[in-house]
Amino acid sequence: MATKGLRGRRSALERARSAWADRLGPRPVPTDVDDTIVDSWERSAGHVSEGMTEAPMADPDQTRAEFEDSPLHVAVGNISTELRRAAEDGDLVVAVTDRDTRILWTYGGRVMRRKAERVNFVPGGRWDEESVGTNALGLAQRTGRTQTVFSAEHFAPIVHNWVCWAAPVHDPTTGEQIGVLDLSTTWDRTHPIGAATATALAALLEREIPRGGPVGAPPRLGSGLTLRILGAAEAHLDGARLLLTRRQSEILALLALHPAGLTLDALHAALYGDARVSPSTLKAEVSHLRHALGGRLSSRPYRLDLPVTCDAITVTEAVRARDVQRAVEHYGGDLVPGTESPELTSTGEYLAVAVRESLLADPRPDVVVRYARAVPWDVEVVERALAVLGDRPHPARAELVAQARAGNL
Repeated sequence: MATKGLRGRRSALERARSAWADRLGPRPVPTDVDDTIVDSWERSAGHVSEGMTEAPMADPDQTRAEFEDSPLHVAVGNISTELRRAAEDGDLVVAVTDRDTRILWTYGGRVMRRKAERVNFVPGGRWDEESVGTNALGLAQRTGRTQTVFSAEHFAPIVHNWVCWAAPVHDPTTGEQIGVLDLSTTWDRTHPIGAATATALAALLEREIPRGGPVGAPPRLGSGLTLRILGAAEAHLDGARLLLTRRQSEILALLALHPAGLTLDALHAALYGDARVSPSTLKAEVSHLRHALGGRLSSRPYRLDLPVTCDAITVTEAVRARDVQRAVEHYGGDLVPGTESPELTSTGEYLAVAVRESLLADPRPDVVVRYARAVPWDVEVVERALAVLGDRPHPARAELVAQARAGNL
């Protein structure tokens, strides 16, 4: 909207607001102001002074401590680059609140940062309706919908020069609303996509909230994806076990082994080989997996968009570094046992041979004992360790002898 049109809209709102505030007795209902705003004005009038100069503040140290223990802290940290870029590019101030509409985190462009500080639009600032009257953050928290509040639609004159877009933020596990993401700037910088941008950033923030814990609980250890695909097929997202199908586990394994990503055709070939499976079937599997990961699976190419720890990658790196002890510590056996994926099968065979040859070249008894627990049928490696040990005493000797006998039965 052009500045001239915005100025006219602002003037009309100021007149409507003054007429509403100045009338004694039952107030008229402005015909050119949204009912949601007027209802909020009515609620605000009973407990907020129009002469207020700044938002009330909660204890900053307590706010900081509670934010650091909140799942929102993890989420904001994961997308802080995107939030800061949005603030700087649009000369906005971006804010994230808790469920009480207390600001937990902000970042502002050069101009808006100073304006925000003057009215306590900072961590610890209370921007619920009861504290500062009608505003986008309070309305989004109250209604559970994205809200826009322009100029004199705000109850407090201290922000009549602002426009704010706020969207609710939900816990991805329970669906409960746990805060709001807000974008604010000066009224003359109003843009039609402001509300859509706030909604999109709130959705992005939700995707980064750790799953599996109660709302408000500290983030669980092991942030990101932890994948065990050697001797098993298990995945944990931010510490919580994911319940995946065999095919989803195979896709996840392939994407972990290709951190730069795979095209649809490459993923199809790696997963199905020459099997006649339609691309739409694979797309559906990826869609289900993306949902399980809270959206953290990018397209074009398909790529895991979060930190990944994978035992197969660790073993590969250890073998290349000739760290046989570390390789064996993370080697649990066949890669995704029972898989028919041609790439996973060949990768599993490579790792099995690589670990085995490393042990044959350096058959340390304590390391071989551990390997034999995962691969009990490989008697040759155990016998090689015993041969190198000779008659020398060693704490692992008894178990090595027992493993050799069991393997020869």
